[in-house]
Amino acid sequence: MPETPTRPDQQHFFAQLDETPVGVVDSVDESAAPASVWKDAWHQLRRRPMFWVATLLIAVIVVVALFPQWFTSVDPKACDLSNSSLPPSAGHPFGFNFQGCDIYARTIYGARPSVTVGVLTTVVVVLIGAVVGAIAGFYGKWFDSILSRVTDIFFAIPFVLAAIVIMSVLYNQRGILTVVIVLGVFGWPQIARITRGAVLSVKNSDFVTAAKALGASRASTLVRHIMPNSAAPIIVYATVALGTFIVAEATLSFLGIGLPQSVVSWGGDISDAQRRLRANPVELFYPAAALALTVLSFIMMGDVVRDALDPKARKR
Repeated sequence: MPETPTRPDQQHFFAQLDETPVGVVDSVDESAAPASVWKDAWHQLRRRPMFWVATLLIAVIVVVALFPQWFTSVDPKACDLSNSSLPPSAGHPFGFNFQGCDIYARTIYGARPSVTVGVLTTVVVVLIGAVVGAIAGFYGKWFDSILSRVTDIFFAIPFVLAAIVIMSVLYNQRGILTVVIVLGVFGWPQIARITRGAVLSVKNSDFVTAAKALGASRASTLVRHIMPNSAAPIIVYATVALGTFIVAEATLSFLGIGLPQSVVSWGGDISDAQRRLRANPVELFYPAAALALTVLSFIMMGDVVRDALDPKARKR
């Protein structure tokens, strides 16, 4: 059978194809493969100056909370009335408060309880909310109905007001663990709804159907396939919520029903300083500035993480 003649342009194309080194096509395909969501998010994050600023601030705050003795050798509870309201001096850069306590030392040591409450409360809230939201969204039917109604009940209770009432009842048992439990019990509904919505959007995906077809159990499908792909909104909310819980602890301590006076905290120092605001405003300024900077750093981190994990935000 006679061969079909080729045109000059076809001859040129086939000549180039013959000269193409082996493996070029494969390398192009691999380089064109889309990156995972987390790799793409990291690529976006490291290009944002705000991410590095927030990371630096959070790193400093965590180090101060873990090792306050690295930053001052003064005992924050050692107060001398002879130093009452004295201005800054060598070794005491922020001066002294009305009780003669070193303001700088109390500001440094106040980071530990505030950050501890924020981190532990966030962990409790994420655990409760993620479990409730995941079960409601994945299993549906009466699970969803019952858990959604329970969530609505907790939503109807004002968060701060409920914490104030419970902490007033538990006044004699105040402590970091008590504050964490109270804030955690009333702080999980929002993340439960976020988790439920994320699970509902993922559970009908093709990879979930494939996992079920391969014989994976429902629990295994939820834990191994659905939850990892629903983690992005949970992480974003948890980052922002951590700052919110730090503020909640400071609010309770400011009202005198949070951490006891024996624990150095920013909220307690702000409460003591507000009585002397006109006479010595620096007593309030430094703990308030430390609190504001801490909350701001976590909010900034939450914003940049949300933008990195949200494709619509990146397009905008």
